[in-house]
Amino acid sequence: MTREQLVDEIHKKKSYLCVGLDTDITKIPNHLQSHPNAIVEFNKAIIDATKDLCVSYKINTAFYEAMGVKGWQAMEATVNYIPSTHFKIADAKRGDIGNTSSQYAKAFFETMNFDAITVAPYMGEDSVRPFLEYEGKWAIVLGLTSNKGANDFELKQLITENGEEHLRAEFLYERVLRTVSRWGNPSNLMFVVGATQAEEFVNIREIIPEHFLLVPGVGAQGGSLKDISEKAMVNSPGASARGGDIGLLVNASRAIIYASEKEDFAAEARAIAEQYQFEMKNYLK
Repeated sequence: MTREQLVDEIHKKKSYLCVGLDTDITKIPNHLQSHPNAIVEFNKAIIDATKDLCVSYKINTAFYEAMGVKGWQAMEATVNYIPSTHFKIADAKRGDIGNTSSQYAKAFFETMNFDAITVAPYMGEDSVRPFLEYEGKWAIVLGLTSNKGANDFELKQLITENGEEHLRAEFLYERVLRTVSRWGNPSNLMFVVGATQAEEFVNIREIIPEHFLLVPGVGAQGGSLKDISEKAMVNSPGASARGGDIGLLVNASRAIIYASEKEDFAAEARAIAEQYQFEMKNYLK
């Protein structure tokens, strides 16, 4: 999916909601547990209930890989069920030496037909480059995450030379954003920034004013949709605007897909998704 197609869907649906299909077999409603394809049936019901309210679905591959072959089959069936109008993200956090990353890219972009994959940048450019070589596909690189461990590396300060005499401090995540943004462009490269890092969004938009941000952490993790929308959109104050662009996908997973443990789970998931879409519609005005 191209950037233009994604932005067009955002404006048509008045939504930048990404629904996370982080489906845990132990948490789906009891009436589905005995179904031979319980994960797929659950996911299909969630997709049917929310597809007019969101522009993207994100599959956290760990929940499927943990089930072995059956899990991979469920993931493939789910991806194939998602409409082509929706941006399909493999939340796989891959990143390895070049020839290995090439195989990961082939697996998720050719065999599984995802539009994007999350990538860890620690091993450098040659580990990310293979994901950027597919036309119409995206690498979504980890930038600043919401977890407690972000303090271990991402928020450590580096002292760098700035000119001949001046030294400046920068966070490691800032170095990642500046460096990685040169490897691709705003049409094939996004960054993950956690919703609970709202105080950093203005600074992040100064560093990468045009790239899309994938923002997990609203709902169950406590991130504020209002703060994110006001500070992280491409056309927000302090950001360099592209005409009509948004540059933002906000992911909600548990708050939507586990809104109910009963047979009404899909209807309740839709109700929560509607709340997000209604709020997003106001921020898009």
